[in-house]
Amino acid sequence: MTETETGPGARARTGAKAGTPRERYRAQVRAEVKERAWEQIATAGASALSLNAIAKLMGMSGPALYRYFAGRDELITELIRDAYRSLADTLRAAADSGADLTGLAQALRGWALEDPQRYHLIYGTPVPGYHAPDDTTVISSEIMTTLLDTWPEPSPDAPVSPFDIHLDSHREWAAGHPAPSATLHRALSFWTRMHGTLSLELAGHFNGMGFDPALLFTAELADLVDPPTAR
Repeated sequence: MTETETGPGARARTGAKAGTPRERYRAQVRAEVKERAWEQIATAGASALSLNAIAKLMGMSGPALYRYFAGRDELITELIRDAYRSLADTLRAAADSGADLTGLAQALRGWALEDPQRYHLIYGTPVPGYHAPDDTTVISSEIMTTLLDTWPEPSPDAPVSPFDIHLDSHREWAAGHPAPSATLHRALSFWTRMHGTLSLELAGHFNGMGFDPALLFTAELADLVDPPTAR
């Protein structure tokens, strides 16, 4: 690395050199375990994840691998944290570059299409028998914070709905964001409809229907950002 090289890649390479040889080896093994885990998930789903099977692929014994991950649930938790962090960073980078709500939604779709299994792990069917630790919501809340930060100020004469009123006293999920309840409502609607369309597309439910899912996503997005009644 040259003296003038900067950026995430440079920081990653610098971080890879930090620590003792034992620490570097441990980090490398954990990274390979997670890579093998994603391969398993892509083939058979997260519910079939097996540390013993991963150990066999890596030429290790099961007990040896348990020195790096205490069990299946710890491994799943690490994968979930990585997925949330990746999405949170993707949306924050888009927002920092000036993306509006449409830009954030397209960044979300691009991230999901790049690795559908990663998307399904955090937004798909829960893994049977697995319970995510509470601290995983800390990273996921960053995603909603980015959306709320980008949301335009509501019109002062906009009608107030019963759910707006409800959200005045049920806003813990917004992690202390000061947005008015009307904005919280619209951000939730935006988030759920975008995920609904994406989840159906990634699960293959549009296959054979003869239309372009990208155009449906764009149409749904247009209705959310600029409703027909407001045009």
